[in-house]
Amino acid sequence: MPSVLITGATSGFGRAAAYRFAKAGWSLILTGRREERLKALEDELGSQVEVLTLTLDVRDADAIAQALKNLPEALLPLTCLINNAGLALAPEPSQKVALRDWHTMIDTNITGLVNVTHAALPLLIEHGAGASILNLGSVAGQWPYPGGHVYGASKAFVQQFGYNLRCDLLGTGVRVTDLAPGMAETEFTLVRTKGDQAASDALYRGTTPLQAEDIAEQLFYLATLPAHVNINRLEIMPVRQAWSPFAVDRDKT
Repeated sequence: MPSVLITGATSGFGRAAAYRFAKAGWSLILTGRREERLKALEDELGSQVEVLTLTLDVRDADAIAQALKNLPEALLPLTCLINNAGLALAPEPSQKVALRDWHTMIDTNITGLVNVTHAALPLLIEHGAGASILNLGSVAGQWPYPGGHVYGASKAFVQQFGYNLRCDLLGTGVRVTDLAPGMAETEFTLVRTKGDQAASDALYRGTTPLQAEDIAEQLFYLATLPAHVNINRLEIMPVRQAWSPFAVDRDKT
């Protein structure tokens, strides 16, 4: 059976993807930092498909490399990597942000993604045609906004890293896609505001955002395309989200 490695599987897009791929019979390798949530996924999905959970932080390169070196033969070769682990912090203007929040986003969204990808590449290349690397980017990597600062920059890295991987992987059969969602209702805003439920509720109130299941469906679509097809970038917004005019600073009159 095909197998998928999903980072950040304990919530949001990663958790929804675990359910979607399990529904189709894929074996699951699920990583995250919250062991109790991973255990709950294993208990629920383990009766349907083979599930391996790995409690680790994507920022720990050695732990990632060791874990992927010791995967059971039943899960090899690896069919798909979903680089989902990531976060946004500090929606304030740059001049008000704590430097540690910038470092956390860089270490998770960039260094963590690089760590996992580097460790998984030999397994994906071993699979060859039809293998996929699906990176969770964001519209913030393409379209800047106030308070986006390092989060947006990290997602721009995700896009360019994926494009350059495509160049290096030419001839291996391994595909790479930057999947870039817009507004989606997950724990994203709760994490960004450090638990401010009112701020999260206000963001989604009165509109129809994307749901985690919407993105999971697109991830499954990308992973199951014919082996000769690669979608380089897929940007998805809810119908009720669009762009705004440029902001202009005007003299006070």
